[in-house]
Amino acid sequence: MPETVRSERATQNRVIRLFCPDAEVTAPADKMRDQAATYGMGALGYRYLGNWSKRQHNRHIETAILRNHLRQCSYSEAQINAALQKLETAADTTGITLYQANLRTYQLLRYGVQVQVSAGQPHETVHLIDWQQPANNDFAIAEEVTLKGGYERRPDLVIYLNGIAIAVLELKRGAVEVADGVRQLITNQEPIFNQNFFSTVQFLFAGSDSQGLRYGAIGTPAEFFVPWKPQQKSTAAIGSLLDQPLAEMCEKSRLLDLIRNFIIFDGGQKKVPRPHQYAGIKAAQERIQQREGGVIWHTQGSGKSILMVLLAKWLMEHDPDGRILIITDRDELDQQIENVLKNAGIIGTDSPSPRITSRAQFTEKLAATTPRILCALLHKFSPDLQADPPPIHGRFYVFVDECHRTQGGDLNKQMQRWLSHAIFIGFTGTPLLRKDKQTTRDVFGTYIHTYKFQEAVADQVVLDLKYEARTVPQRLTSRQQVDQWFAHKTKGLNAYQQAVLRKRWATLKELMSSGERKERIVADIIHDFNIKPRLNSDRGSAILVAASIYDACHYFRIFQTKSFGKYCGMITSYQPNHNAISREPADSDERYKFDTYIDYILKNGKTTQQYEEEIKRRFKEEPNHCKLVIVVSKLLTGFDAPPCTYIYLDNEMRDHNLFQAICRTNRLDGEDKDYGYIVDYKELFEQVQNSIAVYSSDELDIDNNGDNGNVIIKDWLKEGKTNLDRAWEALHYLCEPVPLPRELEQYLHYFCGDILNDANALTNNEPLRISFYKSTVTFIRAYAEIAGNLDTAGYSKTEIDTLTQAAQFYTEIRSAIKHHAGEELDIKPYEGDMRYLINTYIQADSASPIGNLSTLTLTEAIITTGIHDAIAQKLNQKGNLSHKAIAEGIINNVRKKIIRDQLTDPKFYDQISQLLDDLIQQQRQETIDLDSPTTAPTTTPSPRSPPPIY
Repeated sequence: MPETVRSERATQNRVIRLFCPDAEVTAPADKMRDQAATYGMGALGYRYLGNWSKRQHNRHIETAILRNHLRQCSYSEAQINAALQKLETAADTTGITLYQANLRTYQLLRYGVQVQVSAGQPHETVHLIDWQQPANNDFAIAEEVTLKGGYERRPDLVIYLNGIAIAVLELKRGAVEVADGVRQLITNQEPIFNQNFFSTVQFLFAGSDSQGLRYGAIGTPAEFFVPWKPQQKSTAAIGSLLDQPLAEMCEKSRLLDLIRNFIIFDGGQKKVPRPHQYAGIKAAQERIQQREGGVIWHTQGSGKSILMVLLAKWLMEHDPDGRILIITDRDELDQQIENVLKNAGIIGTDSPSPRITSRAQFTEKLAATTPRILCALLHKFSPDLQADPPPIHGRFYVFVDECHRTQGGDLNKQMQRWLSHAIFIGFTGTPLLRKDKQTTRDVFGTYIHTYKFQEAVADQVVLDLKYEARTVPQRLTSRQQVDQWFAHKTKGLNAYQQAVLRKRWATLKELMSSGERKERIVADIIHDFNIKPRLNSDRGSAILVAASIYDACHYFRIFQTKSFGKYCGMITSYQPNHNAISREPADSDERYKFDTYIDYILKNGKTTQQYEEEIKRRFKEEPNHCKLVIVVSKLLTGFDAPPCTYIYLDNEMRDHNLFQAICRTNRLDGEDKDYGYIVDYKELFEQVQNSIAVYSSDELDIDNNGDNGNVIIKDWLKEGKTNLDRAWEALHYLCEPVPLPRELEQYLHYFCGDILNDANALTNNEPLRISFYKSTVTFIRAYAEIAGNLDTAGYSKTEIDTLTQAAQFYTEIRSAIKHHAGEELDIKPYEGDMRYLINTYIQADSASPIGNLSTLTLTEAIITTGIHDAIAQKLNQKGNLSHKAIAEGIINNVRKKIIRDQLTDPKFYDQISQLLDDLIQQQRQETIDLDSPTTAPTTTPSPRSPPPIY
């Protein structure tokens, strides 16, 4: 056990030595220095500027340093003066936002400063940074940089590049939440503090020895500060969790690469790359340099559009003859990509749109020299495979968005034929992986880089998902009236015709579309908006997926009869056309859809497009005014709305379509959004006997099993000493296997495992870690009980010092381990869900949860085919479900057909009421099967029940 708890000062000294091997800072123990040396400390080779806590006039542009650098680059004094004047002006936030000043400054850093030293002379470029030769730049670091101008602040470390502040680092000791450092960085950017200083800053870092490094940029919300994933295998060396990512990110050539090629300004938000985006781009660059394409598989919500922009930006600069064609299959995706390209400055705001509007324009643009970036829908390729390909100018790189949807068919063949010499890169979050069909990999080549759902959840790039199945029991109220109605309506039909009619209408689909069932689902959704923490705060919204446009319209009308209706919108592919319904009966489905749109959607004179654009805007930006959107297939791909927290499924979906849909809910949006929630009304889950254990909270720490609950008052000190001795012995024994020197890193590695390289490390070490939590709490409580009477209890001064130091040390270590394992705050989201599990519906006609699945998170989702195997693997560990059962369940979302052709045979059923009743009974039995651990699936049909379909 170390003599003292590691302080923030000790961490800061070590970090300074990482950057500056010759820095004169207070050195810790030799053993710390020796271990640090094994990690390559001092290899960064920065210049140490000193402690600037008392230095006057600290600025973001240290003109003396910058002047000296520019003189070494052989610029004249006139050029230097002109460049400095323009840089100072650009970095001044007076009258503009920090974002605007930072953008102006970045342009000068990135492309150089255009100066004209005298009238009539040509403009010359003064390059503030040498991007090609890192050694030609001055990398330096200062500590305790006192900032004035507003309320005084003092960042721990500031990195200067040629005298320009490009990064700020806040450090915390291991037992303190690294988010405190993030919040400091954010508040320091406010006008009342030191906003102007951050106009040149490109990266913001916050770190600790227990949680590693988090980074972002100016304006980055706290929840979007992300950890850097080390490129090399981590070790348990002192400070490795913090020092390794710092060393990798701030290595001179990589830092220049990050600033030059991985920063974009996207419509008011500065963005720096997440680790998977950086790794994906570097892998793509290497592949392209080999003149090969492939597939980038990055999960939903991980920023594929940004990835395309970064890669396009790099290609435009590194290949003068390069042209880029971005292919999508949906207009909204095409529009989204154009917006990102413009926001990022890849396309000028005054430049013509890169979107192709016709096939004629497409062939014309392919043969032209400009523009260098084109965006086209797949169907702009002519389907005529016999016609000659059009002439092509330039070296094309083809980015195919959502390539799993566009990989088949003649249009894809035509694309490959027209651009036979192009490099194709497919982007997808859900590649087709089934071995019995052509996979995405077969079409576009091997994977360039993969970043799957469970990785994104672990990295806190997206939220985990929770799933709940709900049933809406139905019953046949009057068989006699049903049969009378049917007989009256079909009296002119023969038996076969009646059977055909029964087959059309007596189906589960129609049963599920009944008005009363929709009423119950509407009530259930409104109930959620009243009680669910995220939904009832006016910050969360939801999507309801209906089975058809008719069902969507029906739902929309029902909501309009409720006070909640004013918060609802509807977006489908339907376009009302009076000519199309002129021959339809007044009570037809088509007329119902037409009337819904005319009377409800377009009643204020808007077009469908105007209405939908407004609904989408409000859904994204004003969830308090647009809480629910009803859809069929639109908005389920390529639509990001962070407030969206719930998705209600009343439609049959499968594989990648299902996963894309439910991932609409997993975007980050503040601390109050803990998960994305999926509620399914299709009743397709197979039976699950036991819920998945997800509770890992402080409740585990305080369970003493009654050992300390009956202390006799007269013997409290004696009993207290006994308890303390026992607790200290147990804790000491538990920690004895921790490797020497038993610093923070050894404890983290022993109780958590190698979480950076082993996805199962936390799970495998959970029993040991929980034992440590319990033992630590038991020891600290026992110590606190008699802390003021330790000498009276019989302890010597040496023993008292040891116990006091141990209590402080293990309190810090316990807190650091919980932060490192991500377990400190788990209790809150799980408490809410566990409470809501008891809120079941007891009325037979109300929606109710099926089974114990609402606590299940899908952290292992989309490993092979959608979310199927994730839950199968999770549940099969308990022996609850076979893979076949899951495959036939709701995770695959393939609705089993209940009625075979023979069910509509008039010899099999004489009355439609019997058919409907048996259908309802089977549906009810399936629901019972799902909710009962003892009910086995029926394998042989009864004489009067529909046979099961396998």
